[in-house]
Amino acid sequence: MKAAVELNNISRHYGEVRALDRISMVVNDGEFFSMLGPSGSGKTTCLRLIAGFEKPTDGTILIHSKDTTNVPPYERDVNTVFQDYALFPHMSNLENIEYGLKMKGVAKAERRQRAEEALTMVALPDFGSRRPSHLSGGQRQRIALARALVNRPRVLLLDEPLGALDLKLREQMQVELKTLQRKLGITFIYVTHDQGEALSMSDRVAVFNQGKIEQIDTPQNLYRKPSTIFVANFVGTANILQGQIAQELSGQSHPFSVRPEHIKFVDSNTAVDIIKLSGILIDMQYYGTHNRYEVEVAGDHRFTVEMACTEGNSKENLPQIGQTVIIGWSAASMVYLPES
Repeated sequence: MKAAVELNNISRHYGEVRALDRISMVVNDGEFFSMLGPSGSGKTTCLRLIAGFEKPTDGTILIHSKDTTNVPPYERDVNTVFQDYALFPHMSNLENIEYGLKMKGVAKAERRQRAEEALTMVALPDFGSRRPSHLSGGQRQRIALARALVNRPRVLLLDEPLGALDLKLREQMQVELKTLQRKLGITFIYVTHDQGEALSMSDRVAVFNQGKIEQIDTPQNLYRKPSTIFVANFVGTANILQGQIAQELSGQSHPFSVRPEHIKFVDSNTAVDIIKLSGILIDMQYYGTHNRYEVEVAGDHRFTVEMACTEGNSKENLPQIGQTVIIGWSAASMVYLPES
């Protein structure tokens, strides 16, 4: 498989601050690749280095096997879509889309044709004459996408492009973005702090933490087989056990994680191959599709338990806050993690 983007031992320092610290990664051609992490983890800095808006302190950047470490942004075969859209308010949508082509000296007839094709691509063929202020947030985001796609880049960089949208529209745009990426076959490199967004859209995800990459993997493996405590905590919800309680429960000194959906409420007669703990139910949250419970064990350990909402789970059958409960899980659902 060909590489679209390669980062080799990339660092970016701002004085004493190491925004990126010797990271390496390969993004495959035609891949939807996400960079996930909390604020300040280095993911946006990494995107800006690929775009050419900043230069690395050390290391090399290759785009389609060409060393572009010191190549200016306008000479790189990439385009960027920003969270704030960056559309010109005094121009029509069509003029906004054409602008980059105009700066490159593309003839008027050709740039108009390509801009109209880009509008159709993002399902807004009749919106060219309007201005950005007359559009919804989702429509403005599509215009920003069209403006980037009209240049026919081989790599599209997206910096939290859905962050300003409400939940329903964000979920809709996630589906549309993934569908568009599959249709065009363009490499997408997507920055987000939203784990659900990264898991639902990506072929692979790089999890950033404090200027380093903790793990690069498929969404399924990040969730089921996290390689560090940070990944287990950041990607989804996890119960992390370490120290004495981990030793008592597993017989090993290694920390381990158990996902909330793998923990059940059991009774004392449950099979012996189930690991069991007694505790007090201290909270319950209703999410429509499932309930989330917080169980306090031994006074200072909290376990999160998730149970699907079904007709059989009537309120009378569910544990109540303040009640003593027994929780249990199978050893097969435990993922062992390295010491932090």
